Amino acid sequence: MSTVKEAVEVEVPVHTAYNQWTQFEEFPQFMEGVEEVRQLDDRHNHWVTKVGGTRREFDTEIVDQLPDERITWRTTTGDTKQKGTVHFERLDDTHTRVELVMDVEPSGPVEKAGDMLGMVDRRVKGDMRRFKEYMEKRGGESGAWRGRIRPGA
Repeated sequence: MSTVKEAVEVEVPVHTAYNQWTQFEEFPQFMEGVEEVRQLDDRHNHWVTKVGGTRREFDTEIVDQLPDERITWRTTTGDTKQKGTVHFERLDDTHTRVELVMDVEPSGPVEKAGDMLGMVDRRVKGDMRRFKEYMEKRGGESGAWRGRIRPGA
């Protein structure tokens, strides 16, 4: 399992960055290889990705979510195995540090080779950069979900 870590400073308030990240169905707008995310309920999402010509579908479960602080998830179905947390840190009234830490277990030979070549790391770095650009261009969030999900609940 590989650990990927990337952080960006986004020129929006912490609640704006957090609120936008809760809009999972908009992830394809800034995440490379993500074709679709369908939110099934407050905890569960269905993902469709296509990376290196390989299409994957999997489900994720949010296991911990605290507004303006963090969202933690894990995969529950499919060939893709991952878990991670995105942290939101208020720097000042108009700047937020967004840090993503993700553990990924490549499932097939193409994914394993790509991981060894650093492709997962580059993809995440690009996704975070695109999130920053997406947010700063928008200037505001497209929606929000402010609920609390507790581990083990």
